[in-house]
Amino acid sequence: MLRKAATIKICLLVLYIFNILLPSIVFAQPDTDLQLSAKSAILVEATTGRVLFEKNSHEKLPPASITKIMTILLAMEAIKKGTVSLRDKVVISKKAWKMGGSQVFLGIGEEQSLENLLKAIAIASGNDASVAVAEHIMGSEEAFVALMNKRAKELEMQNTHFVNSHGLHHPDHYTTAFDIALMSKELVKHEEIFKWTTIWLDYLEHTDKERNPTMLANTNDLIKWYKGADGLKTGSHSEAKYCLAATAKRNSLRLIAVVLGVPTSKQRFHETARLLDYGFANYTSAEFIKKGEEIGKVRVEKGKLPEVIAISEQTLNTIMKRGEESEIEKKIELKEKIEAPVKKGEILGKAYALKNGKIINEVNLIAAFEVKRATFVDIIKKFLKTLLLYIRE
Repeated sequence: MLRKAATIKICLLVLYIFNILLPSIVFAQPDTDLQLSAKSAILVEATTGRVLFEKNSHEKLPPASITKIMTILLAMEAIKKGTVSLRDKVVISKKAWKMGGSQVFLGIGEEQSLENLLKAIAIASGNDASVAVAEHIMGSEEAFVALMNKRAKELEMQNTHFVNSHGLHHPDHYTTAFDIALMSKELVKHEEIFKWTTIWLDYLEHTDKERNPTMLANTNDLIKWYKGADGLKTGSHSEAKYCLAATAKRNSLRLIAVVLGVPTSKQRFHETARLLDYGFANYTSAEFIKKGEEIGKVRVEKGKLPEVIAISEQTLNTIMKRGEESEIEKKIELKEKIEAPVKKGEILGKAYALKNGKIINEVNLIAAFEVKRATFVDIIKKFLKTLLLYIRE
């Protein structure tokens, strides 16, 4: 009888403990009511662009200095193409010198490297540096702004129009949280930028005359206290209020959060952190293939080499709600053969991430090196080599 009573007490105690702990077990539905004060907000996964949360994300609003994400993106793309270099010397014009708002106090005729100017934009949001970069890349800020709008259309930023390279207010200068996420997603592909966006404090040495260096203090507080935060860009002025496009990475999951029109600076950081917290708490990612990973070989016909190695152009990963991991699989499609010449970077196939048979992400599989077409002499040599091997056998 005593044993039975003790058993009942133990069962009741277990039920009581279970009842207390139940709310903390991750069975609850994700809390999507984040109660943001931001006029507009969005949270996306950086690789696939999947939207995880949004609030008025297509509302046209002034972006302030978040504009500079596009300025930096175009600079990075020009560097990749080889039309400019980080080592380029940029002469500061009168127009750049007289820019108001946030600045790094460049002098007329001063020479700075393109890298120093991009660092000044990424860390301290220098308007003068933005104009100098724009003029260096396209000859004038006006031509650069035309390129900004052209690139925006290519990225399907359908509700965006730029008037300048820095973000000072103009009634025809606007974008949306959704469009900012699109250009941010493109910028984070250039991983070199993180060496600037993660700097908390630095100095810009001036070259025009003897004067004290300008202190570059990062305007993005998140990089100081939010786990995994490593960019991107703040913005504020009286019409835009306080804005932020931020990115953070934990393990293989990179998220991008955008808030526009927040009443105070402190709120923009805390609301962005809440967006990121929501994403990391409820989603995870799986990495199937790393960027540059060898996937297979493709036979090359009429080439100097018999085959070419196929590598992944980008990392193939995908995002899923926690608990859905078993529903995701990988699929590889690679050409059996290709005719020379083969260019380095030529597409040889694709790798897919599938969920229940549906494509949710894909990357190109490309040639790791060039394979030139074989000459008549190459063909004769190959024939003779094969013939000798046959005779020896």
